Amino acid sequence: MQSQGQIVVASQHYPPDPSTTAAIMAEIACRLASDHEVVVLSGSPGALPASQIGPDKPRVIAIRNRMAGKAALVRRGISELLFVLRIFVALLRRLQRGDVVLTVTAPFMLPYAVVAAAWLKGARSALIMHDLFPDVLVMAGLLKPRSIVAGVMRAANSLMFRALNAVVTIGRDAQAPLLSYAGMTRNKIRFIPNWATLVPGLRPVTPDNPFRRHLSARFIVGLSGNLGFTHDPEIVFEAARLLKNEPDIGFLLSGWGIGFARLKQLQAEANLPNVSFVARVEDAELEAFLAAADLWIIPYRKDVAGVSVPSRFYNLLAVGRPVVLVSEPEAEAALTVVEDGLGWVVAPGRADQLAAAIRAASASGDGAMAARAVKAASGFDRGVAMNAYAAMIDELLRNPNLSEQR
Repeated sequence: MQSQGQIVVASQHYPPDPSTTAAIMAEIACRLASDHEVVVLSGSPGALPASQIGPDKPRVIAIRNRMAGKAALVRRGISELLFVLRIFVALLRRLQRGDVVLTVTAPFMLPYAVVAAAWLKGARSALIMHDLFPDVLVMAGLLKPRSIVAGVMRAANSLMFRALNAVVTIGRDAQAPLLSYAGMTRNKIRFIPNWATLVPGLRPVTPDNPFRRHLSARFIVGLSGNLGFTHDPEIVFEAARLLKNEPDIGFLLSGWGIGFARLKQLQAEANLPNVSFVARVEDAELEAFLAAADLWIIPYRKDVAGVSVPSRFYNLLAVGRPVVLVSEPEAEAALTVVEDGLGWVVAPGRADQLAAAIRAASASGDGAMAARAVKAASGFDRGVAMNAYAAMIDELLRNPNLSEQR
């Protein structure tokens, strides 16, 4: 029996978009649709996959959206602003008192519009915080910490956090920066980690792996996924440069984003013999690709703690691979790596430390670390996360005065 009140999910990224955020939002929307009426306002036009279609699935409404490349900052900003305005209008038309709207921090302007529309219509709102703005932009060097724009965004955050009924964090390190806002209270925060999209299980390293067989090195270091403004491509390339005379160690790189464009530029200039690129890997080939490397790198810039959590982390663990994380030790992924013995944590900007960690991994032969990685991935369970999201939404639907009590 469905509860009163509909659930609206507002997300720029949703299938058929292949991004991790799209997959996460689809999983959540489908789980909620098993108990409630769910409408998705999606910024990703196109035919839905068969798994997203059916009587117990969300109703997806495509909102007109044109996504420019990340390098085209002005055009991308204008496109995202127009998309956010269209979402705002759509919510004003659709939301009713007692409804719940769920959104995510991509693009960063979206939560402000969603929360404002919910407040105007007497609905309740929840935010999944993948990234904290303006901190991400400051971390990436796009904003000065004390700039007028950063100050305006923090003031808007205070209003937004005061109006929100719930904020989902995917990292323990996010709680402290959130609570620095006057509008945020501890009982609004729900810690629900992301999960591996691959089934946890040790995948052995095999010479006939299609992504590995053309490589001559004995030990392969991998880098995969979107490299955005929060990532540091230079530290990876400098580590490869430091290791170029060690033929046992090679680098296998595949991904997209401004960081990968920079890596390709650096390789075009230096032509390091130990660096290989492959085209962006599709979902059907992801498991084989992740199994091709012995070690994976996640390279963040400084000040990542509390600001961003790498979603790719969980799939790397799921295939049984140790990781080298470039970040501060208090970041969520770094805490997990250290607590569970899953690899190495390297200080941001220290390519020499990254190279040393790679050497240590190459020489370790620690099979127990791979087993620990699979065990850790099993702990980040999709079913547990889905039940936590369902419980949060049920609480928001049952209690019409929740915001006044917080």
